[in-house]
Amino acid sequence: MEQESKWIRAIQKHGSRSAADRLVRSYYDEIYVFVYRQTGCKEDALDLTQGIFMAALRSLPSYDRRKASFRTWLYRIAANKVVDARRRARARMAPLEDVDVPAPEDFSAQVRSKMLLEQIEAYVSTLDPQVQAVFRLHLYGEKPFPEIAEILGQTESAVKFQYYRLRDRLRKEFGPYE
Repeated sequence: MEQESKWIRAIQKHGSRSAADRLVRSYYDEIYVFVYRQTGCKEDALDLTQGIFMAALRSLPSYDRRKASFRTWLYRIAANKVVDARRRARARMAPLEDVDVPAPEDFSAQVRSKMLLEQIEAYVSTLDPQVQAVFRLHLYGEKPFPEIAEILGQTESAVKFQYYRLRDRLRKEFGPYE
């Protein structure tokens, strides 16, 4: 934590590339996993993760550690970037050679599961960005509600309300698949 603060100050005051490199490296894997769980595509996750760190470094002069920890601030940027990317995303077809062919007995269940996930993602992507961020941070980032509240600058009760309300809506909307 102390080292992180030194890196941030070096970047803010002197534009230190080596400090920026160290700071990015210290969070890269964690943010990449968060993004990959949502995109399911290595290339998209790599591109989006790079964009998240570029945005964070560009915005670092305005970062204030009294308002949030760097990790919290970085997750806020990541959550917003993922929401933006999902909003712009278009359905893409996977090349046939990249598709794993499951056993015949599992195929039907896997297709239904994949279709359901795609439908849920499409549905969630139409919602308010704050609700999307709560959903994504909890589901894909595996963040507890207090941390999500800190990342998004909301109360824990507001975050829980949004999450459970969305979960109930999803159950009503996609209930036949359960």
